[in-house]
Amino acid sequence: MTTETTTQDTAATTTEGGAASDALDSVQATADALYGDKQQADGKQNQQAQDSATTDKADGDKDGTTTDDKKTDAAPEKYEFKAPEGREYDAEVIKNFSEVAKDLNLTQDAAQKLLDKMAPIVEQRQIQQIEQVRTQWADQARNDKEFGGEKLSENLSIAKKALDQFGTPELRTLLNESGLGNHPDVIRFMFRAGKAISEDRYVGGDVGKPAKGQPKGFNDLAAALYES
Repeated sequence: MTTETTTQDTAATTTEGGAASDALDSVQATADALYGDKQQADGKQNQQAQDSATTDKADGDKDGTTTDDKKTDAAPEKYEFKAPEGREYDAEVIKNFSEVAKDLNLTQDAAQKLLDKMAPIVEQRQIQQIEQVRTQWADQARNDKEFGGEKLSENLSIAKKALDQFGTPELRTLLNESGLGNHPDVIRFMFRAGKAISEDRYVGGDVGKPAKGQPKGFNDLAAALYES
Protein backbone atom coordinates (compact mmCIF):
# COMPACT_ATOMS: atom_id res chain seq x y z
CA MET A 1 0.00 0.00 0.00
CA THR A 2 1.37 3.33 -0.92
CA THR A 3 1.66 6.35 1.27
CA GLU A 4 -0.93 8.14 -0.82
CA THR A 5 -3.44 5.37 -0.31
CA THR A 6 -2.88 5.34 3.46
CA THR A 7 -3.35 9.05 3.62
CA GLN A 8 -6.58 8.83 1.71
CA ASP A 9 -7.88 6.08 3.98
CA THR A 10 -7.01 8.10 7.07
CA ALA A 11 -8.77 11.15 5.69
CA ALA A 12 -11.84 9.10 4.87
CA THR A 13 -11.84 7.61 8.35
CA THR A 14 -11.47 11.02 9.86
CA THR A 15 -14.28 12.36 7.74
CA GLU A 16 -16.55 9.49 8.68
CA GLY A 17 -15.69 9.88 12.35
CA GLY A 18 -16.45 13.57 12.16
CA ALA A 19 -19.79 12.93 10.50
CA ALA A 20 -20.73 10.37 13.17
CA SER A 21 -19.72 12.77 15.90
CA ASP A 22 -21.78 15.51 14.33
CA ALA A 23 -24.77 13.15 14.10
CA LEU A 24 -24.43 12.21 17.79
CA ASP A 25 -24.21 15.85 18.75
CA SER A 26 -27.34 16.59 16.74
CA VAL A 27 -29.27 13.75 18.43
CA GLN A 28 -28.11 14.90 21.86
CA ALA A 29 -29.11 18.47 21.10
CA THR A 30 -32.54 17.33 19.96
CA ALA A 31 -32.99 15.23 23.10
CA ASP A 32 -31.85 18.09 25.31
CA ALA A 33 -34.29 20.38 23.59
CA LEU A 34 -37.16 17.96 23.97
CA TYR A 35 -36.55 16.95 27.57
CA GLY A 36 -35.46 20.41 28.48
CA ASP A 37 -38.79 21.80 27.28
CA LYS A 38 -40.64 19.13 29.21
CA GLN A 39 -38.73 19.81 32.40
CA GLN A 40 -39.28 23.51 31.92
CA ALA A 41 -43.03 22.93 31.43
CA ASP A 42 -43.17 20.70 34.49
CA GLY A 43 -41.34 23.29 36.50
CA LYS A 44 -43.70 25.99 35.28
CA GLN A 45 -46.73 23.92 36.29
CA ASN A 46 -45.26 23.27 39.72
CA GLN A 47 -44.56 26.96 40.15
CA GLN A 48 -48.13 27.84 39.12
CA ALA A 49 -49.49 25.34 41.64
CA GLN A 50 -47.32 26.84 44.36
CA ASP A 51 -48.38 30.36 43.40
CA SER A 52 -52.05 29.33 43.49
CA ALA A 53 -51.68 27.78 46.94
CA THR A 54 -49.89 30.89 48.17
CA THR A 55 -52.68 33.10 46.78
CA ASP A 56 -55.43 30.98 48.40
CA LYS A 57 -53.62 31.11 51.72
CA ALA A 58 -53.20 34.87 51.45
CA ASP A 59 -56.89 35.33 50.65
CA GLY A 60 -57.80 33.12 53.57
CA ASP A 61 -55.58 35.13 55.89
CA LYS A 62 -57.25 38.35 54.74
CA ASP A 63 -60.83 37.30 55.46
CA GLY A 64 -60.02 34.91 58.30
CA THR A 65 -61.15 31.81 56.40
CA THR A 66 -59.43 28.81 54.91
CA THR A 67 -60.10 26.94 51.71
CA ASP A 68 -62.10 24.37 53.69
CA ASP A 69 -64.17 27.16 55.22
CA LYS A 70 -65.00 28.53 51.77
CA LYS A 71 -66.37 25.14 50.75
CA THR A 72 -69.07 25.54 53.42
CA ASP A 73 -70.04 29.00 52.16
CA ALA A 74 -73.24 27.65 50.62
CA ALA A 75 -76.74 26.52 51.53
CA PRO A 76 -76.85 23.69 54.09
CA GLU A 77 -78.69 20.44 53.49
CA LYS A 78 -81.30 21.55 56.05
CA TYR A 79 -81.83 24.90 57.72
CA GLU A 80 -82.21 25.14 61.49
CA PHE A 81 -83.90 28.42 62.40
CA LYS A 82 -84.10 29.85 65.91
CA ALA A 83 -87.20 31.82 66.87
CA PRO A 84 -87.05 34.72 69.37
CA GLU A 85 -87.40 33.71 72.99
CA GLY A 86 -90.98 32.88 73.86
CA ARG A 87 -92.05 32.70 70.20
CA GLU A 88 -92.46 29.86 67.72
CA TYR A 89 -92.38 29.95 63.93
CA ASP A 90 -95.18 28.41 61.90
CA ALA A 91 -93.90 25.12 60.44
CA GLU A 92 -95.44 25.68 57.00
CA VAL A 93 -94.04 29.21 56.76
CA ILE A 94 -90.57 27.99 57.70
CA LYS A 95 -90.80 25.22 55.12
CA ASN A 96 -91.61 27.68 52.35
CA PHE A 97 -88.95 30.12 53.52
CA SER A 98 -86.34 27.34 53.56
CA GLU A 99 -87.14 26.44 49.96
CA VAL A 100 -86.62 30.03 48.86
CA ALA A 101 -83.38 30.32 50.86
CA LYS A 102 -82.17 27.09 49.26
CA ASP A 103 -82.91 28.40 45.76
CA LEU A 104 -80.92 31.55 46.57
CA ASN A 105 -78.06 29.41 47.96
CA LEU A 106 -78.13 31.32 51.25
CA THR A 107 -75.90 30.11 54.05
CA GLN A 108 -77.41 29.26 57.44
CA ASP A 109 -76.29 32.59 58.92
CA ALA A 110 -77.54 34.64 55.97
CA ALA A 111 -80.94 32.93 55.99
CA GLN A 112 -81.28 33.38 59.76
CA LYS A 113 -80.47 37.09 59.52
CA LEU A 114 -83.00 37.56 56.73
CA LEU A 115 -85.67 35.74 58.73
CA ASP A 116 -84.92 37.80 61.85
CA LYS A 117 -85.47 41.00 59.89
CA MET A 118 -88.54 39.88 57.93
CA ALA A 119 -90.52 38.05 60.62
CA PRO A 120 -91.44 41.15 62.71
CA ILE A 121 -92.52 43.01 59.57
CA VAL A 122 -94.76 40.14 58.45
CA GLU A 123 -96.19 39.76 61.95
CA GLN A 124 -96.98 43.46 62.20
CA ARG A 125 -98.69 43.36 58.82
CA GLN A 126 -100.84 40.43 59.94
CA ILE A 127 -101.87 42.31 63.08
CA GLN A 128 -102.85 45.32 61.00
CA GLN A 129 -104.95 43.17 58.69
CA ILE A 130 -106.73 41.56 61.64
CA GLU A 131 -107.46 44.96 63.15
CA GLN A 132 -108.86 46.15 59.84
CA VAL A 133 -111.22 43.18 59.71
CA ARG A 134 -112.34 43.78 63.30
CA THR A 135 -113.01 47.43 62.52
CA GLN A 136 -115.06 46.47 59.47
CA TRP A 137 -117.16 44.08 61.56
CA ALA A 138 -117.72 46.80 64.16
CA ASP A 139 -118.84 49.25 61.47
CA GLN A 140 -121.23 46.68 60.03
CA ALA A 141 -122.63 45.93 63.50
CA ARG A 142 -123.25 49.59 64.29
CA ASN A 143 -125.20 49.98 61.05
CA ASP A 144 -127.03 46.63 61.16
CA LYS A 145 -130.72 47.01 60.33
CA GLU A 146 -131.85 44.54 63.00
CA PHE A 147 -129.95 45.60 66.11
CA GLY A 148 -127.80 48.59 65.05
CA GLY A 149 -128.58 52.24 64.58
CA GLU A 150 -130.09 54.41 67.29
CA LYS A 151 -130.88 51.47 69.60
CA LEU A 152 -127.49 49.81 69.33
CA SER A 153 -126.58 50.28 72.99
CA GLU A 154 -129.93 48.98 74.14
CA ASN A 155 -129.74 45.97 71.88
CA LEU A 156 -126.17 45.18 72.94
CA SER A 157 -127.46 45.00 76.53
CA ILE A 158 -130.00 42.40 75.40
CA ALA A 159 -127.28 40.44 73.59
CA LYS A 160 -125.10 40.59 76.69
CA LYS A 161 -127.90 39.05 78.72
CA ALA A 162 -127.73 35.91 76.57
CA LEU A 163 -123.96 35.76 76.88
CA ASP A 164 -124.10 36.18 80.65
CA GLN A 165 -126.66 33.42 81.03
CA PHE A 166 -125.36 30.83 78.56
CA GLY A 167 -121.74 31.72 77.83
CA THR A 168 -118.68 30.54 79.74
CA PRO A 169 -115.71 32.69 80.75
CA GLU A 170 -113.68 30.88 78.09
CA LEU A 171 -116.20 31.80 75.39
CA ARG A 172 -116.19 35.41 76.54
CA THR A 173 -112.39 35.50 76.33
CA LEU A 174 -112.39 33.88 72.90
CA LEU A 175 -114.92 36.32 71.46
CA ASN A 176 -113.13 39.29 72.96
CA GLU A 177 -109.53 38.43 72.06
CA SER A 178 -110.23 37.08 68.58
CA GLY A 179 -112.56 39.91 67.62
CA LEU A 180 -115.22 37.44 66.50
CA GLY A 181 -117.55 38.90 69.11
CA ASN A 182 -117.82 41.99 66.90
CA HIS A 183 -119.03 40.00 63.91
CA PRO A 184 -122.59 41.13 63.08
CA ASP A 185 -123.89 37.55 62.91
CA VAL A 186 -122.45 36.68 66.33
CA ILE A 187 -124.08 39.76 67.87
CA ARG A 188 -127.30 38.98 66.02
CA PHE A 189 -127.40 35.47 67.49
CA MET A 190 -126.86 36.76 71.02
CA PHE A 191 -129.38 39.57 70.50
CA ARG A 192 -132.11 37.16 69.39
CA ALA A 193 -131.30 34.77 72.24
CA GLY A 194 -131.39 37.68 74.70
CA LYS A 195 -134.80 38.76 73.46
CA ALA A 196 -136.10 35.21 73.80
CA ILE A 197 -135.16 35.01 77.48
CA SER A 198 -136.01 38.59 78.44
CA GLU A 199 -139.29 39.67 79.92
CA ASP A 200 -138.87 43.04 78.28
CA ARG A 201 -136.32 44.84 76.11
CA TYR A 202 -134.59 46.37 79.13
CA VAL A 203 -132.71 43.62 80.87
CA GLY A 204 -132.05 43.83 84.60
CA GLY A 205 -129.62 41.87 86.73
CA ASP A 206 -125.92 42.17 86.11
CA VAL A 207 -126.37 44.08 82.87
CA GLY A 208 -127.84 47.25 84.34
CA LYS A 209 -129.13 50.12 82.27
CA PRO A 210 -127.98 50.57 78.69
CA ALA A 211 -124.86 52.69 78.32
CA LYS A 212 -125.42 56.29 77.34
CA GLY A 213 -124.59 57.09 73.74
CA GLN A 214 -123.61 54.57 71.11
CA PRO A 215 -120.44 52.48 70.88
CA LYS A 216 -118.14 54.04 68.31
CA GLY A 217 -115.66 51.33 67.46
CA PHE A 218 -114.25 47.90 68.17
CA ASN A 219 -113.19 48.57 71.77
CA ASP A 220 -116.55 50.14 72.61
CA LEU A 221 -118.47 47.16 71.31
CA ALA A 222 -116.19 44.76 73.14
CA ALA A 223 -116.65 46.68 76.38
CA ALA A 224 -120.43 46.67 76.00
CA LEU A 225 -120.58 42.93 75.42
CA TYR A 226 -117.68 41.19 77.10
CA GLU A 227 -116.60 43.15 80.14
CA SER A 228 -118.04 41.70 83.33
